[in-house]
Amino acid sequence: MRVSVSWLREYVDLPADLPTGDLEQALVDLGIEVESVVDLAETVTGQLVVGEVREIEELTGFKKPIRFCRVDVGAANGTGEPQEIVCGARNFVPGDRVVVILPGGVLPGGFAIGARKTYGHNSAGMICSAKELGLGDDHSGIIVLGPDVTAKPGDDARPVVGLDDVVLDLEITPDRGYALSLRGLARELSHAFDVPLRDPALAPAPGGTETPAYPVEVRDTVGCDRFTARLVRGVDPTAPTPSWMQQRLVTAGIRSISLPVDITNYVMLELGQPMHAFDADRIAGALVVRRADAGEKLTTLDGVNRVLTADDMVICDDTGPISLAAVMGGETSEVVAGTTTVLFEAAHWDPAMVGRTARRHKLFSEAAKRWERGVDPAVALVALERAVRLLTEHGGGTPSAEILDIDHVRPRTPISLPADLPTRRVGVEYPPARVVALLERVGCTVAQGADRLSEDPGAVGVASGVGTVLSVTPPTWRPDLTDPADLVEEVVRLDGYDRVPSVLPTAPPGRGLTPRQRRRRAVAGSLAERGYVEVLAHPFVSPELADQLGLPADDPRRPAVRLANPLSEEEPLLRTTLLGPLLGILKRNLGRGHRDLALYEIGAVFHPRVGAGSPPAMGVDRRPTDAEFAAADAVVPAQPVHVAVVLSGDLDPAGWWGAGRAAGWADAIEAARDVLAAAGIPDERVEVRAAEYAPWHPGRCAELRVDGSVVGHAGELHPVVVAALELPRRTCAMELNLDALPPTPVTPAPTVSGFPPALIDVALVVDESVPAEQVRRALEAGAGELLEDVRLFDLYSGAQLGAGRRSLAYKLTFRAPDRTLTVEEAVAARDAAVAVAAERLGATLRGA
Repeated sequence: MRVSVSWLREYVDLPADLPTGDLEQALVDLGIEVESVVDLAETVTGQLVVGEVREIEELTGFKKPIRFCRVDVGAANGTGEPQEIVCGARNFVPGDRVVVILPGGVLPGGFAIGARKTYGHNSAGMICSAKELGLGDDHSGIIVLGPDVTAKPGDDARPVVGLDDVVLDLEITPDRGYALSLRGLARELSHAFDVPLRDPALAPAPGGTETPAYPVEVRDTVGCDRFTARLVRGVDPTAPTPSWMQQRLVTAGIRSISLPVDITNYVMLELGQPMHAFDADRIAGALVVRRADAGEKLTTLDGVNRVLTADDMVICDDTGPISLAAVMGGETSEVVAGTTTVLFEAAHWDPAMVGRTARRHKLFSEAAKRWERGVDPAVALVALERAVRLLTEHGGGTPSAEILDIDHVRPRTPISLPADLPTRRVGVEYPPARVVALLERVGCTVAQGADRLSEDPGAVGVASGVGTVLSVTPPTWRPDLTDPADLVEEVVRLDGYDRVPSVLPTAPPGRGLTPRQRRRRAVAGSLAERGYVEVLAHPFVSPELADQLGLPADDPRRPAVRLANPLSEEEPLLRTTLLGPLLGILKRNLGRGHRDLALYEIGAVFHPRVGAGSPPAMGVDRRPTDAEFAAADAVVPAQPVHVAVVLSGDLDPAGWWGAGRAAGWADAIEAARDVLAAAGIPDERVEVRAAEYAPWHPGRCAELRVDGSVVGHAGELHPVVVAALELPRRTCAMELNLDALPPTPVTPAPTVSGFPPALIDVALVVDESVPAEQVRRALEAGAGELLEDVRLFDLYSGAQLGAGRRSLAYKLTFRAPDRTLTVEEAVAARDAAVAVAAERLGATLRGA
């Protein structure tokens, strides 16, 4: 939220000479994150003056409209003659007053202004838009000063457009909805500097009348528990928004649209109450506030035709929905250039409903941002009165005597707070009187309740007030205060976080990383050393992903955990495999022009516990019992940690040194072997077998087993999957379950022999169905202890071997630890290895 300090000073008496650094620190101490504090006077240097447009010459023959203007800037240019400026904006006419920066000035971002020839004319200076001055994001046209501005040509424009102010850019946390308003921020600063607050919500406002301002029926009092409205007739449709209001809206990042709409935005910023202005003459019949019927359609103010669901709230007339409640109005009832009868609406909507609707329709409006964080239900009539007064003052018109107020708001429930709880929880002494005073500053109503005995054996010090219980009723503008812990946080926050001592616990010696952490780091390091790039994907997937990956109907990866409040309605499920999101990242990088990619991720997948039921309800007033923890854990989805890699393009790039090599299924399998080796699993316990497992190609898929148990799969993805996900042909992938691996065994230090090896090659002919891994294991078993290494280096198949036969060539390395092997010993070991291969697999020596 962006807000000017001068506007804040209307509600709180900040010190006149307050340094910006002290203001920033005060907000940080209150728990409000400050993105920036900008002194606007320092953002533009040089001459920034008011100018009056005298003449406009339309230039033709260019790709875009260009205008050659003569602008009166008084004596600011030293000559008194009109300044010649080329401008592309179309939203001004001769006689308008504008903002001009003369040559030698510098705009925000270091953009220096000079005199130059462009489009065949001399241009000296620039007519400025709000974006160019750093006042907002509107770049659709230049700033045109209103008739209420008294500045003359040549006067300094900084005070006119607000560049003599200080602007705060604040990041408001989700639990502080009240701080998304001048009223809320002023209240916070009044606490920080202990100065009076002038709460604009305390302004007098008439209540509802027996006769409503407009016929309205609220059918869902849970989704909308308060609805107020009032009419203003005879409004001047040509009345402009006053410049001071436009300036404040632009500073806040809101574009000026029309006087009635600008007023609703202004009141929203001031009081925190989102409002809507209807053109009453464009409404057909009475208004109905209800849930939408599934499939109903509404064209919102942004021009998008939206299909509604039964969870959306809408405001309807006789023609159907005319507004997506609390999020955005509809085109059919919006205020237009000829509007003379305005119906102001200020309601109170269910935050959860608004949040779901905004995410479902991807409509994160300023109103929705406030509604989902919580809005004060007691301020609706004040906001209505404020909007009506502003409209009649600046746009004329007559407000109706009738005021609609449908009020179903429930009173706040008091919270029981032991007076010594802040002291016991935080470890700082907070006397009961101090606790009461701080809570009353927040706006709470505090009364003393029944007595109780302190039951906390971990109380710090001897706190006064033990046994006293306070009955605290939070104010209407703080919906986040629902539990004693919330009240404790407010006490600590207002008393000062700096008073809470920072004491770090002493780390126990000699424990270090857990075996699981060491394994995860070893796997990540091994993949990174081999050229894989780590990525972190969101764990959310769409319901269609299982079909895109070709998972069978009975596949255990199909059932997924559905989020109750997903970030996106398109991806409401938690992943059961890393491959879906990882392949999405691969596709995104391919779309950005990358062609040769090797990516990996280590993360959790989520498998629901079928029939586990619901977790027990646990409060925040005490630590859950062991039984409650166990019951909650029994419902939490299983979350094994997986590792996955994806490969696309060339693994070895081509260049002057020769041709490259495309990544293939064998590289994915090798990546799996590297992971198992880094995880400490000896190679002799690993077995690789051909398999059929989605989403891999049935003829190019391998399953990896450790001690006979399947721990993962690797290979080339199925062509159908590749086509469904729009990936390149021959894309390969691997995924292993790290939690399924056995503990890393203790590996004895190897014996290093200083004697030379004996190298012997053998080529064995076997059936094509015999895996090379089984041949290797047979050779290892037969060669005995003298065999140091065995490696497959050649594969051959041809007519001379016979149909269904192939030749596998292995390089055998023999070495003795205590002597140089004789030829006879090496040959005997070779023969023994071949014999076992022949016995187990029917292998024969090629050429024998």
